[in-house]
Amino acid sequence: MTETWDFLTRTPLHTTPTNYRLKGELGTIVRGGATHERWQHKPTVKGTARIWFCVHERTVFLEQVHSSHPNETK
Repeated sequence: MTETWDFLTRTPLHTTPTNYRLKGELGTIVRGGATHERWQHKPTVKGTARIWFCVHERTVFLEQVHSSHPNETK
């Protein structure tokens, strides 16, 4: 989790195999009346946990944390 914290606080919008924008209907979220891109971060390459988040200015908002692969993206 320390590596995840470091990544999300330093480079949350960097696309990697474990950090990327969600697509389709899941690709955006409305927060505070504004639409933001929704991203997904996988804490490990082989694990099933997922963190959904959006970024506004320099703040990362964690939206959902899944301990296993979320049904919405299967």
